Amino acid sequence: MTSSDGIQIPSRLPLLLTHEGVLLPGSTVRFRVDSPRNMQLVSQRLLRGTSLKSTIIGVIPNTRDPEQDTDDLPTLHKVGTAGIAVQVVGSNWPKPHYTLLITGLCRFSVSSLLKERPFVLAEVEQLDKLNQYTIPATEGVTAEDGELGELSQKFHQAAVQLLGMLDMSVPVVAKFRRLLDSLPRETLPDVVASMIRTSKEEKLQVLDALILEERFKKALPMLTRQIEGLKLLQKTRKRSPENEKRVLSVRKGGVIPGRTFNLDEEDEDEDGDDAAALERKVHGANMPEAALKVCIKELKRLKKMPQSMPEYSLTRNYLDLMVELPWSKSTKDCLDIGAARSLLDNDHYAMEKLKRRVVEYLAVRQLKTTLKGPILCFVGPPGVGKTSVGRSIARTLGREFHRISLGGVCDQSDIRGHRRTYVGSMPGRIINGLKTVGVNNPVFLLDEVDKLGKSLQGDPAAALLEVLDPEQNHSFTDHYLNVAFDLSQVLFIATANTTATIPPALLDRMEVLQVQGYTQEEKVEIAHRHLIPNQLEQHGLTPQQLLIPQDTTQDIISRYTREAGVRSLERKVGAICRAVAVKVAEGHKVSQALALSPGEQTQQRDKAAPPEMPIVIDHLALKDILGPPLFEMEVSERLTLPGVALGLAWTPLGGEILFVEASRMEGEGQLTLTGQLGDIMKESAHLAISWLRSNAKTYQLTNLVGGQDPLEGTDIHLHFPAGAVTKDGPSAGVTIVTCLASLFSGRLVRSDVAMTGEITLRGLVLPVGGIKDKVLAAHRAGVKRVILPQRNEKDLEELPANVKADLDFVTARNLDDVLNAAFDGGFPGTTSAHTHPQLSSKL
Repeated sequence: MTSSDGIQIPSRLPLLLTHEGVLLPGSTVRFRVDSPRNMQLVSQRLLRGTSLKSTIIGVIPNTRDPEQDTDDLPTLHKVGTAGIAVQVVGSNWPKPHYTLLITGLCRFSVSSLLKERPFVLAEVEQLDKLNQYTIPATEGVTAEDGELGELSQKFHQAAVQLLGMLDMSVPVVAKFRRLLDSLPRETLPDVVASMIRTSKEEKLQVLDALILEERFKKALPMLTRQIEGLKLLQKTRKRSPENEKRVLSVRKGGVIPGRTFNLDEEDEDEDGDDAAALERKVHGANMPEAALKVCIKELKRLKKMPQSMPEYSLTRNYLDLMVELPWSKSTKDCLDIGAARSLLDNDHYAMEKLKRRVVEYLAVRQLKTTLKGPILCFVGPPGVGKTSVGRSIARTLGREFHRISLGGVCDQSDIRGHRRTYVGSMPGRIINGLKTVGVNNPVFLLDEVDKLGKSLQGDPAAALLEVLDPEQNHSFTDHYLNVAFDLSQVLFIATANTTATIPPALLDRMEVLQVQGYTQEEKVEIAHRHLIPNQLEQHGLTPQQLLIPQDTTQDIISRYTREAGVRSLERKVGAICRAVAVKVAEGHKVSQALALSPGEQTQQRDKAAPPEMPIVIDHLALKDILGPPLFEMEVSERLTLPGVALGLAWTPLGGEILFVEASRMEGEGQLTLTGQLGDIMKESAHLAISWLRSNAKTYQLTNLVGGQDPLEGTDIHLHFPAGAVTKDGPSAGVTIVTCLASLFSGRLVRSDVAMTGEITLRGLVLPVGGIKDKVLAAHRAGVKRVILPQRNEKDLEELPANVKADLDFVTARNLDDVLNAAFDGGFPGTTSAHTHPQLSSKL
């Protein structure tokens, strides 16, 4: 649009309200846009426009405090700058925003507001000539123009003086020289004020100076101040291209370093303050020398980056994490052994081995303060309190507690983190946990370490080798951090149901503590100390409303649950509490109804009466609430025929009793095995058959027609209920021998005997594992005699005293001992089988 006065801006302009900096005519500034009005202006005007006219917008400084900014339109500043949008860049991080690069054209004043939504549109009046940036410099203000010419000459000389003090090899200085030579002198105040670092208030003074003479008067002191500052700088520092970019600002008689030239964009004061605060945090984080060097290097890179670069946020996040990590922060251990023992006893019943290990650790810490954190692994069936005892240990030591669940983890980056070259990279769970707790000596619980997976992304169990090795974890290197972090003060506790699936190298690094299942007496004690009070509280009941006697608790344990832990027991107690809660709630309703009129009271009493308190749960109430018993003592009933024996098995869920049944029929001497057996168990069955055939004469074992070979003309079928459960292992050998010996001899095995042990072809009984769990299973099932390998006698020391008192243990060195103990009155031939020929010396 043109007129007799020259080039004109449009009379209607969309207005960009900004808190950031001031746009002066002739300068180019980068603005960040994220307010709703400004976002609408960019999306509806700049991005949709097709002509040059649509890229011209008005920039008005928003003088309202940003912290008190509201959605209402603020009072507009009296003078703004029309500019042309040279570049628009959009981003969604950390929130949607645009970055605009705008070149100032001329001043304008707002005549009237046309609309406020979706963006501000106003009628404007142009205040400057737009063609002043295109006419030759000789046609501008000259010395003949009186005072104005004098000011212009003085300003130009000062600018040339400043230029002479700078190094022309620096690009920003060369650009300043070109502008000084080419632009008319009346534009110099705006251009120079935007180039040298000045405050927002000073730029506003230059913007508001509509008279050229006043504009020179406002800008000249700023230019003079920069020259004085540079003179001071040159006295104190050597001249170099890097130093030429920096000048000093002299305010109120003081010198403020760090002010820089900026031709293309205006740096934000806030960014500088933010970087300085981050630098202070880095130096105050007390990190090791190697980590500090990396942080300082990244900090220097961050200062050189514009905020719009994607790498800026990545570097900033990295530095924030490095600052937040507890490089030297730790909690002081509570080393009172008496208090620790008392706290552990209050939290958990039984578990003596675990408690003793914690007390030992505290005792050593008292004697040696620099002790490395132990790496423990609690192995036992579900529900026995492995995770909760880890939390209790943290509370006993006075340390922070953090749980990391490893079940199903199949990516090694979960442990070690991702390298920062990847999009969305983040540190591993170990470093994240340290950041969460804020100290470098917490208790880390690595839950379900036996359920780690493996995939194309690597093996997390192998990544844990470095974490759980006391000789290596003092310099654990996370891929994201890429610097060493000391984990030696962390107390690692891993939990697992079995060690079979833990890689040997990882298992070797941990101190394994077996957590066995509870006896019936221990479960009763746990129920009355912890489970019942906890469930009463969760269901809003009190001991005055519900009473569960010990006989009822024993009934629940023996007839409604069969487990090593106490989770099912807790669920059954919860079911009882819910049933009682219904009765108590109905009783409250009836009590309220009894406060009615006398006639209504009689009617309500006929319907129901409040229950007497406390409600006592006896065997009849137990059957009404929980239904018929799920488990019965069926051992004696199932051992009423020859060819049945009771074995003991170990599972990750605890010990179990295992029935072995055998039958024979006419055939060709074949052996059939059923019950989902593994290869080792099948081999045990073949061993048992071979040993019995070779000793058939000694033990008077016969086939169906009385022949001395038990398999002659006879087929044998061995079955291991339950058929849907997979079974394997060598410990059923003695049970299979006893079952077949019963079948071939026609005698009944004692109904109160259970057994376990591996056999050899020569009839020896070898030791097996899981003795405590197996014996507890036998005790739960009501067995009175347990036959064990002689070399497992040492394992009986771990059993509770009441279990040892209730059971009769028979230790067997060979199969003769087993058969003698499994049948009433012994077994024919067992005594003669022990006779050996006497050898006499011939010397």
